[in-house]
Amino acid sequence: MKKTNVFGLLCLGFSMVGFAQEKQADSTKVEQLEEVVVSDSRFKLKRENSGKTVIKISKQEIERNQGRSITELINTKSGIEVNGSRSVAGQNISSFVRGGNNRQVLVLVDGVQINDPSLVSNEFDLRLMDLNTIESIEIIKGAASTLYGNAAATAVINISTKKASKDEISGSFLTVIGTNQTQDDLNYNGSSFTNNVSINGTLNKFTYLASFGNTFVDGLSAAKSENAEKDPFSRYNTNLKLGYMFSNNFEIIAYASLDKFKTDIDGFPPPNFTFSDTPDAFISKQKRVGISPKLTYNNGSFQINAAYTKIDRETISDFGSINEADSYVIDAFNKYNFNNTFYTIIGLNYGDYKSLFADEESFTNTDPYLNVVYVSDFGLNLNAGARLNNHSEYGSHFVYNFNPSYSISVNEGYAKVFGSYATSFIAPNLSQLFGFFGANPDLEPEENQTIEGGLEYNTKKGFRVSGLYFNRNEENTIIFGSAYENATTDAKVHGFEIEAQVDLVKNLSISTNYTFTEVKDGVRLRVPKHKANASLGYDFCKSTFASLNYQFVGSRTDTNFSTFTNEELDSYSLIDLYFSHKLIKNKVKLFANITNLLNEDYLEILGYTSRGRNVSLGLNLNL
Repeated sequence: MKKTNVFGLLCLGFSMVGFAQEKQADSTKVEQLEEVVVSDSRFKLKRENSGKTVIKISKQEIERNQGRSITELINTKSGIEVNGSRSVAGQNISSFVRGGNNRQVLVLVDGVQINDPSLVSNEFDLRLMDLNTIESIEIIKGAASTLYGNAAATAVINISTKKASKDEISGSFLTVIGTNQTQDDLNYNGSSFTNNVSINGTLNKFTYLASFGNTFVDGLSAAKSENAEKDPFSRYNTNLKLGYMFSNNFEIIAYASLDKFKTDIDGFPPPNFTFSDTPDAFISKQKRVGISPKLTYNNGSFQINAAYTKIDRETISDFGSINEADSYVIDAFNKYNFNNTFYTIIGLNYGDYKSLFADEESFTNTDPYLNVVYVSDFGLNLNAGARLNNHSEYGSHFVYNFNPSYSISVNEGYAKVFGSYATSFIAPNLSQLFGFFGANPDLEPEENQTIEGGLEYNTKKGFRVSGLYFNRNEENTIIFGSAYENATTDAKVHGFEIEAQVDLVKNLSISTNYTFTEVKDGVRLRVPKHKANASLGYDFCKSTFASLNYQFVGSRTDTNFSTFTNEELDSYSLIDLYFSHKLIKNKVKLFANITNLLNEDYLEILGYTSRGRNVSLGLNLNL
């Protein structure tokens, strides 16, 4: 592919934009106090009445991070380390939340659990997602198995895809071109290309949305070694969502999607610094269809979220494999609201998971659950629930949560104290039981107990700060030795998180977070003990926005597979810069990103390539 010099385009892009003089309404402070969260209870509750520090990534925040991936955005939040998000585009992604791992993080897309039964940790591969198709994200940290079931032990990432415009026809076009280079090879050639187009609207009672996106990234080798070949990454995303409102009380939404990516990979075993130019590659394709009917009645609603997912993966190498997996998930639940004080939800979640190894293997979950929320008029709030996991291979396991909080009015805001105790259940995945490498059909399920406690202070003047302590105990942790096995001792992880949001100056916002994570027993690879993020954003006017973002990642342990010994990786700091300007009645937006502004030389994963300073330019057109 012919290279394009992006540095010149960057200068041209900045020369096209100027600062307008419009004034922006100062609504940020009110919105911060009135912020509504959903995922921790499935009801729309003010943050003041929630017993969790739910992370909410809004539509506006996503729009102000165009040009980035979903993993890069999530990785800026407290308690979360998305390992691989700073490396080559096709690098394997590992989501470590509060010292946990992939199998303890559950991903929901439009209310339905989504995972890959053929993967070792049963996780959903976030590399399949295009951030430009997402409306908002909520992240619950801590055990949430009562509402969401198996695997929701350290976090639930609840993704809502974009909704149709209320206009009869609306369209959006996005294109981004950028570099893809290391710290010691700053050539500023165009090596990263992203495009997304969407058409959507509302015709009387009918809504529709169709989108297509593609990404191609070239220029880097996955392995950090001399004379290594380039490992390109390409992805395609196609989405269709249709809805019909039969009446004010009954509507149906149906959707279908096809997501596929291919990435070249370096040979196995992992980094030994002597890679050869092999045609190794990894291909993943996901087909998904779903339907969501909803009936609303006085003080309540009944809803069904159902989806079928088909996943095909292929690893092309001397140790290659072909994996086929499919799943059927149905979540039916009834919500009822007693006078805005007492909220209840009762539901049944069913999942049927299959994967092809030497033979087709499968298991099912059939889980009834109940959750109640009490919001008093004197500051006491309570979120509690229970779930009975009925696993076809492991029988029944009872999980529960108890999450009280108490808030008082302070200086036109509130101060809140909150805590929780929750249990979770994680069954071994099909790959661990019957897969091609290290399978052990005698594995026992993993069980977790999580304790949390914290404080939050929030005011209308534009200041919010919260602090939280967490402690998690893991029994029967699944580890890998010569094969998968249960650990003979419990694993204990504890730590604390601090978050602050400051909007005291008009049009200027500051957000920071710090996480301390300590493994009290054992070792967790690639999990930093200390991690901090800070963001400074400024609206010069209604049309022009800029932000400066900082991230510190502390030292952590990784394995050197050339010697099969553990090594300590140095800490590092990264600074990113973002700028956007809107034109033609805000229908056209130009934006630019500079990541790793100071071109820090660091290792994210031992033996693999990390990105240096990179620049991207984008154009977003909305009609």
